[in-house]
Amino acid sequence: MGGREVRKKAEGSSYNWRKSSRSYGSGECVEIAASSIKLIHVRDSKNVPGTVLTFSSTQWNAFVANVRRGNSDA
Repeated sequence: MGGREVRKKAEGSSYNWRKSSRSYGSGECVEIAASSIKLIHVRDSKNVPGTVLTFSSTQWNAFVANVRRGNSDA
């Protein structure tokens, strides 16, 4: 899934981050945030100041659809 953009946390600090409901408290999870310009931001919840990956809503929806179909290569 090409075309992802990498940003540092400083740019995404005002986003409303949500942690995966399937993290089960193990600490192995990601957080996502949507922006008003239809971008999806993803970060590692254990490394909040680290790198933020940014995807278009089209790319994110394709990724989620592949995961739901069981395509682990998504």
